[in-house]
Amino acid sequence: MLGHATLRKVQGDEVVWSDNETDRDLLNFQGVADTVAEFILQANGAPISVGVSGAWGVGKSTMIQLTRAALEEKRHADDPTEFVFVEFNAWLYQGYDDARAALLDVIAAKLEAIAEERKSGTDKVKEFMRRVRWLRLAKLVALPAAAVALGIPPVGLGGEIAEVVRDVRDGAADGEQIESVGSALAAAGAGLLKPGLEMSPPKEIQALRDSFEETLEAIGVTLVVLIDDLDRCLPETAISTLEAIRLLLFLQNTAFVIAADDEMIKRAVKKHFGGLDDDELVTNYFDKLIQVPIKVPALGIQEVRAYMMMLFIDDSTELDIASKNTLRTAIAAGLRGSWKGVRVDGAFVSQVDDQLPAALVTRLETAERLAPLMTGATHIVGNPRLIKRFLNALSIRMSIARAQGVDVDEAVLAKLLLFERVVEAPVFVELATKVNEDPDGRPTFLGPWEAAVAAGAELELPKGWDTAFARDWLGLEPELAGIDLRGALYVGREQAPLVTGSDKLSAAAVELLTALTEYPREAPRMKDDLAALPSVEQGFILDRLLAIARPIQSWGSPPILDACLTMASIDPAWGQKLARFLVERPQTQISASVVPKIAGQEWSSSVFGVWKQAEGIKAPVKNAIAERSGSGNLAK
Repeated sequence: MLGHATLRKVQGDEVVWSDNETDRDLLNFQGVADTVAEFILQANGAPISVGVSGAWGVGKSTMIQLTRAALEEKRHADDPTEFVFVEFNAWLYQGYDDARAALLDVIAAKLEAIAEERKSGTDKVKEFMRRVRWLRLAKLVALPAAAVALGIPPVGLGGEIAEVVRDVRDGAADGEQIESVGSALAAAGAGLLKPGLEMSPPKEIQALRDSFEETLEAIGVTLVVLIDDLDRCLPETAISTLEAIRLLLFLQNTAFVIAADDEMIKRAVKKHFGGLDDDELVTNYFDKLIQVPIKVPALGIQEVRAYMMMLFIDDSTELDIASKNTLRTAIAAGLRGSWKGVRVDGAFVSQVDDQLPAALVTRLETAERLAPLMTGATHIVGNPRLIKRFLNALSIRMSIARAQGVDVDEAVLAKLLLFERVVEAPVFVELATKVNEDPDGRPTFLGPWEAAVAAGAELELPKGWDTAFARDWLGLEPELAGIDLRGALYVGREQAPLVTGSDKLSAAAVELLTALTEYPREAPRMKDDLAALPSVEQGFILDRLLAIARPIQSWGSPPILDACLTMASIDPAWGQKLARFLVERPQTQISASVVPKIAGQEWSSSVFGVWKQAEGIKAPVKNAIAERSGSGNLAK
């Protein structure tokens, strides 16, 4: 995910870095990945499970890919062990398939392809696939009972049942399966299947495990299953995936490498077991799946600085591929020696190549200045994905500046963007307001503070500014008090607008805008005050709220929606603007919980009309719309 930056050109000379995983180490993880690979190699076919834990965005995907590369590299040519890798991303199946059945299907399909390629074990693979299909059927035929109870016609069984029926017809299923299929189909067809009926008794599960183990032995391979992106999954999907792993765990010739956020797993387990409060039991659930726990190493200032420098090196259009590879190799080697006091910085890079382009040297200096704050700043704390997103935002803003002819220094823009990303919204709004009020667009009020920090003097800062980050930020070059920031604010109108001349908001409007961004859930209480504002100011406030809402990745019931709905209730024109905004959201981001939230609005029918016809809208969302429509709860 984060080890290597895949680049995509945008306007001008700027690029954005994607979150693709890689087997190249830009985060100094190679030593840990080598250790994980050694554990798997030394198991020598004995079952092993490795848990790679860490918060969202810290580099778990990179660790998995580095482990895979290390396994392939470390296996000796005369070693008879052949690894077969299966990569499973549960998040891709969320909302479309049962994660447990999907994982088993992916494994079965991989083994089938290997068996056909090696001309061995094909019969065993077919038996395993039949048992996987049986397990899927056992889950599916239990659906009609719940459907009947809810008054919903049972659908979706045809394909799966047909597969098993064909096995029965061809004589491929055993006697017990034939009897069970007959009973299950009869019960399902009659809508009489009891929820308590157990379709997968322990002996059927054991038979599946035995079949899986025999399949691997017959083919002659060790299966390495790499599980990723559990962080992104809903609790039920995460648990379903872990349950599938449990079915195949601790069998000969298997290795599981599972990347997951411990805290996310704990929350999923608590929800799955109905709000379980016993932390020890919650922790034990995951611990029982994992033999070897590995924590993704935290990044220090050295690693963050080197990571940013390598991203900038990758971005350079003036360096050839060979020069980039030389620099990356040297930086990685330097990081491995950092425990001995090796400092990987701009001077280090210049020693490797003393003919670096001037533009790249400037960006490496930016990386040096930002690294300490990026490591310790709240909301970033050295998280590689957040660092990459920060650099993407910086890159895009520089591109906008070039496209619109705005003269902005990248170092100034980077410092301002960092402040915007870390501090509370009202503090950034205060800075923007001061810039707007100054005739030259300079935040002159920062001057005494910057001077005091530079001199190491005691400094009392007002509320909101009195933080360790703000003090460190004030000492970051360049000093901003004498710089016109209007251009930088203009190309970065996300947290606060550039308000000048006739666009300037009244004091009442500024106060309401600040309150809405800080406490969006309290928006209904502000409705009367908002309605009293001139229409121009109302429109400006709604535009600002939508700008804040635009980066949101999941549209269920985010707090900012309450503020937007309050504005929409004041004027039909604002409602139509919000409707257009919701329709423009990526369809995969829409969740069912947004339906009751907006259902009472006059404009909601137009939004629901689009969503009902859209292929990318998930079934739960469409079902929620149909329910509301059927009960007459939608605004006409």
